[in-house]
Amino acid sequence: MRTAVISHPYCRKHKMITEHPECPARLDAIADRLLASGLDIAVAQKQAPAATLEHIGLVHDSALINKVLTQLPTQGLSELDGDTWLCPDSFKAIERAIGAGLLAVDEVLTGNLDAAFCSVRPPGHHANQHTSAGFCVFNNVAIAAAYAKQQGVERVAILDIDVHHGNGTQDIFKADPNVLFCSLFQYPFYPNTAIENTDTVLNSPLPIASDGDDLRALFTQQWLPKLIEFSPQLIFISAGFDAHLEDEMGSLKFIESDYQWFTEQVVQFVNDSHALGIISYLEGGYDLSALGRSAVTHIKALVNG
Repeated sequence: MRTAVISHPYCRKHKMITEHPECPARLDAIADRLLASGLDIAVAQKQAPAATLEHIGLVHDSALINKVLTQLPTQGLSELDGDTWLCPDSFKAIERAIGAGLLAVDEVLTGNLDAAFCSVRPPGHHANQHTSAGFCVFNNVAIAAAYAKQQGVERVAILDIDVHHGNGTQDIFKADPNVLFCSLFQYPFYPNTAIENTDTVLNSPLPIASDGDDLRALFTQQWLPKLIEFSPQLIFISAGFDAHLEDEMGSLKFIESDYQWFTEQVVQFVNDSHALGIISYLEGGYDLSALGRSAVTHIKALVNG
């Protein structure tokens, strides 16, 4: 697949309290591993443009947007919720994190790319229409999906593989019959969402210590039949890598080969169904070594698809 990694130096400007796990070093871990792998020559490297407030307003209400803008500090930190803060440069990161997905949509729809990995921060999948939460300010992947629909894509699927449930994305799209949302996650665990399934919402809770065999069974038995039935034109992945065995944020036991297998299955589905492409967004992943290895394994599987 013609694949790009989309990022921006400004995504490192968003900083929270000292030793917060969602830190700028996460992007460095991915970039360093990509360079060390030699894979950097096989992917296009693109800089994310700045999103506008209009783009953010595709899924978020004006009250949340105004709250974030007014709470940007001139110095120090401002607390959005119990584990999410803003610094003076946070919005520079936010608008590029969102803009990466917008560029990815444009590049896929114009036929320039088959896949893109948005290596950005802050993450997004816990933010809903009204609230920032869980390290997430705005919902990057939801905005990109809404933008794709605005550009004429009729059906999109969002596959969330973070160790935490993508509750914000679910809240935004659960009433939209043209968006399929599939989420695997450790259960019970933050954000402790009530599990609900509908025609277009498929939640797959996993008990502690679930591993790659469980991932394979889940995708084959639950997600793939739903994808075939729904027939999305464009696939988004909320690519959290905190379900990794080495990541202390959760208690699942995925390893790099599991992320490779999952990505290969999504690529195969896209190729078989003649969907337009895959847009993957970094969500969680906090053990820096495991994050770098897993993200680059994911990118390599896209390139080789």
